[in-house]
Amino acid sequence: MSVIRSSILAAGLLAGASTASVAAEPAPLPPPFEGYYQPQGVDEIGLWREDDESERRLAASPLVIQDEKLSGYLKEVLCRAVGDDRCGTARIYVMREPTFNATMSHNGTMRVFSGLLLRMRNEAELAAVLGHEFGHFESRHGLNRFKAARNGTDLLAWGVLLASMSPSYDARRTYESLEISVYGNLYRYGRDHEREADLLGLGYLNRSTLAPQAASNVWQNLMGEMEASAVARGLKKPKFNAIAFTASHPPTSERATYLAALAAPEGAGRDYGAERYQEALSAWLPVFLEDQIKLNDFGGSEYIIDNLAKDGWTAQLWHARGELYRTRGNQRDLVNAVEFYSNAIALDDSLAAAHRGLGLSLFKTGERTRAQRELARYLELAPNADDAKMIGMMLPKEPFQ
Repeated sequence: MSVIRSSILAAGLLAGASTASVAAEPAPLPPPFEGYYQPQGVDEIGLWREDDESERRLAASPLVIQDEKLSGYLKEVLCRAVGDDRCGTARIYVMREPTFNATMSHNGTMRVFSGLLLRMRNEAELAAVLGHEFGHFESRHGLNRFKAARNGTDLLAWGVLLASMSPSYDARRTYESLEISVYGNLYRYGRDHEREADLLGLGYLNRSTLAPQAASNVWQNLMGEMEASAVARGLKKPKFNAIAFTASHPPTSERATYLAALAAPEGAGRDYGAERYQEALSAWLPVFLEDQIKLNDFGGSEYIIDNLAKDGWTAQLWHARGELYRTRGNQRDLVNAVEFYSNAIALDDSLAAAHRGLGLSLFKTGERTRAQRELARYLELAPNADDAKMIGMMLPKEPFQ
């Protein structure tokens, strides 16, 4: 797709979003599947070989979560979104990386970060992101960006050569203007690709059995998290409608707006798949929450926990909130942490980590006897824990009566 055509597409999306209250046509259905693209020529074959080598290293990486059940579930969601005919070539790797991201390479390698999975509330939201990445893959955006970047840098190379042959201020100024123009077009080209992938991903969802309205929810939640993070750090609230010269993606508020406007209205009553998603993530949710809390982003982490709890507070979520407050460690935080851990234990007394957190918090608030009882319960539930010896040193030599 050319830069001009991409710009027209972007303008159409924005126009549709601005007139959503009047009449907005849903995102078009994806074109018929024409088979998997095969690399052509030396450059493309070289890119595919680089991706193949990268995938070989990725498969052996300690960052990859080796859980066939989880990877298989993500593949099912992708197929449910884009169709069984399209998804066959995708190979999904789940990365233990607590950031909001997913990528798909030229050769069909899809990387899904654990931070993304933590932030999704249901299958429909996950399908929106996976469909977006598949849209990049099916449209060969990575290949097109490579060719555009090569053409741009070739132009700059010739420009600097010609400018050096005419060492004057005007020649230098002309080259600097050319440089700004080339890089500006490359960044804009990337943003247009993101918009096109958004449109393709939404088109997949509009055709699927999942609710396409979830696509906009993803970006609404991300804006909420970013704002909560900024407020907790004492920073200014982000401007979600602003765009920088070097921005690689469209403004977040723009994406949330046009995705909401172009979702098929009849899809609002479709399945979101919340229960299936929660069941599939249940074994890994405590790990992903722990990784998020370690980022030391109090506002963002609390927003994520509260957002997940909209479907109901669980023992794991209460425990995570207790960990978040105990880790920050202000005296008032410890009082709150005691309450949160207690809520977790009330829902699931067998949750050993909640007894541990409660005991450590009580120690710091001066309730030594109660703290020791909770830590003793922790060791009863998890006698082989890594910190069992250390925790044991905090208990009285005589057993509790």
